[in-house]
Amino acid sequence: MGELSQGDLDELVKEAIVDAYGEDEQLAGFYTVFEENLTLPFTTRVLGLEVTVEGIDLTDCGIAAICVHGTHRQSIAILELPLPTPAPPGSEWITAYRRWAGGR
Repeated sequence: MGELSQGDLDELVKEAIVDAYGEDEQLAGFYTVFEENLTLPFTTRVLGLEVTVEGIDLTDCGIAAICVHGTHRQSIAILELPLPTPAPPGSEWITAYRRWAGGR
């Protein structure tokens, strides 16, 4: 997917949080669109290591990616997760989530 404009990102944010009241419901809205649209698994690099993002999780701190490297599993905040090039299908929702989180 090509670069999204700020207007495109704003539209995705609106779509994710439609009918959501409060930050917790808005976060749940983003989690739902991730589950529906983000193609998993995908690989990316974290601290120089190739990891597989096998899932997502809704935590008290936000949305986390479940990353696996060998026998090790680690949750990493989606806000901190580097996206690979090319980014996986559905990653535009991660970009929209980052925009939303930056504007809170």
